[in-house]
Amino acid sequence: MPPLAIRAYTATTAIGTGRDAQAAALRGRRGGLRRNDFGDTTPDRLDTWIGRVDGLESLPLPTPWAQWECRNNRLAWLALQQDHVLDVVAALRERHGATRVALVLGTSTASIGASEQAYAGLEDGAFPADLRRPQVHTPHSLGGFVQAATGLRGPCVTVATACSSSAKVFAQAARLLQAGIVDAALVGGVDTLCGSVLYGFNALGLVSATPCRPFDSARDGLSLGEAGGFAVLERAASGERGLQLRGYGESSDAHHMSTPHPEGLGARIAMQQALQRAGIGAGEVGYLNLHGTATPANDAVEARAVAALFPDALHASSTKGWTGHTLGAAGIVESVFALIALEHGLLPGTLNSRDVDPDCGPQLRLDNAEGALRHAMNNSFGFGGNNCSLLFGAAA
Repeated sequence: MPPLAIRAYTATTAIGTGRDAQAAALRGRRGGLRRNDFGDTTPDRLDTWIGRVDGLESLPLPTPWAQWECRNNRLAWLALQQDHVLDVVAALRERHGATRVALVLGTSTASIGASEQAYAGLEDGAFPADLRRPQVHTPHSLGGFVQAATGLRGPCVTVATACSSSAKVFAQAARLLQAGIVDAALVGGVDTLCGSVLYGFNALGLVSATPCRPFDSARDGLSLGEAGGFAVLERAASGERGLQLRGYGESSDAHHMSTPHPEGLGARIAMQQALQRAGIGAGEVGYLNLHGTATPANDAVEARAVAALFPDALHASSTKGWTGHTLGAAGIVESVFALIALEHGLLPGTLNSRDVDPDCGPQLRLDNAEGALRHAMNNSFGFGGNNCSLLFGAAA
C-alpha cells in the first residue's frame, strides 16, 4: 500500500498525559496500575487493579460542548489537547477543507458510563434532568463530540469491534484515503472505566485480583484500564521522511464469542497481511507490541502465532502491565508505543511478569531494550475473532 505520513500522534493513559509522559514511564518501568478505587465505595467493590486516568473528575468539558458532557468525552478532550494534535488538524482542515478530512474513531463502550448513571438515578421512571441528553447515550457519542470539537465535516465513523476497535481505524482511514474520498484523517480511540466494563469482564472470569502479568506462567487474568489517543494521517509525498503507516492486516476468525482460535489462525493472517501490504519480510520487524492481555488463553494463542511467523531475534512484548487493558483504546495506545519505539529506539519489555510461560515463544521479552529500528508492529485482537495488525515504519 502507499505509505501514509503520521503528522501527529498522542496518548493519555494511567501512566501520564501525552506521549512524552508515556515514553518516560516506559523507559523508567513505572506502571500506572492501582488498586480499584473506581465507582461506589461499598465494601464489595471489585477486588482488582485498574489503570485509571487521574483528574478527569475535575475536568468538565468547555461550555460550548456541555451537551456532550461525560467521562469518556472528558478523556477525549484531554487527549486531543496533547502533542499539537488540534493544531495539526486545524492546519489540515484549512489546507484541504473540513469535508476532506475524515474522522475515524474506535471505542468499546463509548459513554455507557453516563447511561449507567442515568438509570441509577431514575426519577419517576425518567432520566435525571442533567442526563436527558440523547447524544451521550449512543455508541457514536465519541465521534459526535470530536466532530463538534474539531470542526471536521468529512466522513465520521465509529468502529466498535471490541479490543481491536482503535487499531482498525487506521485500516478504515487508509481505505478512505486510497479511494480518494478524503485527503487526511484524524483517527484514534477512547474508552473509560465503568461498571459494565469492570463487572462484565469479571463475570467472564477474566479479571485478576493482582496487577496483570502478561505471558507469565502464573498469569490469571487482566487488569482493566482507560485511555484515549489520536493520530493524524495524510498521504506521504514521494521520498518524504518521518513516521508512516506502511501496512495493515485484518481478519475475523469467528471461532468463538470470547475465545481466540486455538492455533491463532486469525492473528497470523492479520500479521501476514500487514507484512504483505508493507512489502517487507517478518525478519525486518524490529519491535512487536503484542495484544498480551495476561489471560491464559489469549497469551498462549498469540505467542504461538508470533513464533510461527517471526524469527527468534524479534523483540516482542505486552505493555498492558503499564496501562491495563484499555479495551477499545488499546489499538491507538499501543500504536503510540510502537511509534515511540521507532522514533526513540525505546523497546519496552513486559512489566510485572517474572517467569515466562515455557509455552510462549522466544520472541517474548521482559526487559526493556534500546536500538534503532525501521519497522514496528502492533497487534490488537477483539472478541469474536476481530483481529488487526498494524505495521509502522520510519522513512530515513
